Amino acid sequence: MNIRHHGGGAGVTGSCHRLQIAPGRALLVDCGIFQGQDAEHLDSLEQHQVRFPVEDVLALVVTHVHIDHIGRLPYLLAAGYQGPILCSVPSARLLPLVIEDALKVGFTRDRALIERFLAEVQGRLVALDYQRWHTVLDDERHRLRVKLQRAGHILGSAYVEVDTRDKASGQLQGKGQRTVFSGDLGAPYAPLLPAPKPPYRADVLVLESTYGDRRHEDRRHRRDRLKAAIDRALESGGTVVIPAFSVGRTQELLYELEGLIHNGRDERWRELEIIVDSPLAARFTAVYRELKSWWDAEAHQALRRGRHPLSFENLYPWTATKPTSAAWPTWPRAAGPRW
Repeated sequence: MNIRHHGGGAGVTGSCHRLQIAPGRALLVDCGIFQGQDAEHLDSLEQHQVRFPVEDVLALVVTHVHIDHIGRLPYLLAAGYQGPILCSVPSARLLPLVIEDALKVGFTRDRALIERFLAEVQGRLVALDYQRWHTVLDDERHRLRVKLQRAGHILGSAYVEVDTRDKASGQLQGKGQRTVFSGDLGAPYAPLLPAPKPPYRADVLVLESTYGDRRHEDRRHRRDRLKAAIDRALESGGTVVIPAFSVGRTQELLYELEGLIHNGRDERWRELEIIVDSPLAARFTAVYRELKSWWDAEAHQALRRGRHPLSFENLYPWTATKPTSAAWPTWPRAAGPRW
């Protein structure tokens, strides 16, 4: 058994890891695109092409739906991959939205073609519950199982435990080989998401270290800095613009902003308008609301108190109304600070 990295090994994007359990039998974990410095030496087509064999891949396991972990999925299917796409229940809801956006940006705006591809992807998706083994293969030669554990990165994110047993060698009588793929791990105390817990055991650990050389400030300090920036804008009558990823970061920001507004004593905070100016981010936020059963205990406590962290009075999602210019949509209200 060996592991090869087709991305995410020499850089921090393009995550794609191949676990070869035997000749003709492999498991693929993620299949993302290369971004930033990882893509600078490649042309736009070359960086996306799948150059490794796919006919022996038994299953693709998706740790989460960020584009640097699933962006090469259209190319994987075009290369001939015929197997299932395993992911968590929330990821199964979010993944088609990400792929639809990727197709519009990188492939085609033809709605019929997009719908056909999304139907193909939907037919391959296998939504797995956390903390339960799923058998990928069980025959006279091997048993291969995978289990997803919460990773705390974005909603639906997971790290993957892989249990491999070689029946021919008699390994079935003892412990199988346990390989763990981390995906992207979140920090503890993140908004909305339960903190990840370490695995019980791992014989081999494939750990992605995108942020391994950074020390992040804690959540309270981030929230205080956000509040200070908005306080300055309120004082001067200005506007705060925050660029954020459509999935994950936008929803975390909305959660923190709702908390600041709820606890705000200044009338200006209670009148603050929060406008999501991205149709994709608005769609993801709607799905996040539908998937609230996967939120953490803190968020559920807010719900029980009658608060709605991702759907509150001051929040105005992007709407498909006719834009006033090439860059900005028509806002529900024109006055007041925005983010």
